[in-house]
Amino acid sequence: MLAYRLLIDGKLVPGDLTMEVVNPATEEVLAQCPRASEAQLNAAVAAARTAWPAWARLPIGERRRMILEWADRLEQDADGLARLLTQEQGKPLAESTAEIAYTVYFIRNLATLEMPVKVIEDNDARLVEQYRRPLGVVGAIIPWNFPILLMAFKAPLALLAGNTMVIKPAPTTPLTTLRVGEIMAGIFPAGVVNIITDANDLGPKMTAHPDIAKISFTGSSETGRKVMASAAETIKRITLELGGNDAAIVLPGADPDTVAPGIFSAAFMNAGQVCLAVKRVYVHESLYDTVVERLARLADEAVVDDGLKQGTTLGPIQNRAQFEKVQGILEQARRDGRVVAGGTVEDRPGYFIRPTIVADIDDDAQLVAEEQFGPILPVLRFSDPEDALTRANATPWGLGGSVWGRDRDQARDIALRMDAGQVWINKHLDFGPNIPFGGAKQSGIGVEFAEEGLAEFTQIHIVNEAR
Repeated sequence: MLAYRLLIDGKLVPGDLTMEVVNPATEEVLAQCPRASEAQLNAAVAAARTAWPAWARLPIGERRRMILEWADRLEQDADGLARLLTQEQGKPLAESTAEIAYTVYFIRNLATLEMPVKVIEDNDARLVEQYRRPLGVVGAIIPWNFPILLMAFKAPLALLAGNTMVIKPAPTTPLTTLRVGEIMAGIFPAGVVNIITDANDLGPKMTAHPDIAKISFTGSSETGRKVMASAAETIKRITLELGGNDAAIVLPGADPDTVAPGIFSAAFMNAGQVCLAVKRVYVHESLYDTVVERLARLADEAVVDDGLKQGTTLGPIQNRAQFEKVQGILEQARRDGRVVAGGTVEDRPGYFIRPTIVADIDDDAQLVAEEQFGPILPVLRFSDPEDALTRANATPWGLGGSVWGRDRDQARDIALRMDAGQVWINKHLDFGPNIPFGGAKQSGIGVEFAEEGLAEFTQIHIVNEAR
């Protein structure tokens, strides 16, 4: 097996502990992985704190140069990184390849942002200027569904702003991130970027650490609450991108042959393990049976297998804990609704569940009321679009949503009143580095991407000079 190393203070080092990483398609041990001790976490934070003043003083153009070099090196190693990502995460190789490509795209685009001085007043009495200063050490906690892309949502902005970093991937998907660390070690000065791993034990230590100035966390709302509470002890800056229960509303007159493939791909990408995936669908009664039939057909046609096998369109659930959780949701869904496609757990090694469509289910069912984060999609019926909107909004979450219909004015009216951070019309899961991204309600705090996302990694600094 290949050796993996942590990145601490510019050096690739073994962990004080080790842990196994399992391939979710085979349930076999993929690799022995270094696991950081609390002492190594503290060493990483100390290295980042020491490196911060010099990094912050560098001209932004020099920081940008290194970030862009990082993107170039990732692109050169894309094939190997994508294959490793599929082995540890489970998604089809085509999706892993796309994740690496999008990572490069995001890094390159976010690195072009600037932090100009804003002149608030310039008159005979005074000159007032607004600067953006880095915060210090940023702790980035990354989930297991998109371990490389979600790192690229955070690291380029944090580093460009002049912060240093400690990055912690999820325990079940650390390997590709450690390979990325090897690349970064040859580009950034010692201590600027540090990568440590854990067994879900060091996250609380990071969020409470007195020398970490900001936590950028992506994960469940339940864990996000714990991060927020822990960060409060030192009044850390936080960005939380949390869970969602995204609704798609299909209005009367929509074209089922367009709607069904669009919703299916947005619901079952990465086996449904996407925070912004379509999690529940409200379909007008005039189209209900047709849309259900089209979705069921697509589910039946899906090829569920190891992501490295050619032709696979849906891989396994990423880890055993989530696999068991989704199985429980599936069992309850059978009692609450009518399974029209899928509904089976593959009888073989690996955490495989066929894509499942559930019809004739109510809003209070577990599958509808909670985020499933797996390949099960409930389809609900409505007769009045206002009722569909009310039901779509009746959730503690508000990450995303979509409206589908031929009447663009009606679709836009509904979209403007959905309680979500981003709403699409006649599409879903369309985002980019130039579009601010954030959640409403319990789906998060703060913004990622674009100038707004860069600002999240800075402190406003006002200089007010008498004339």
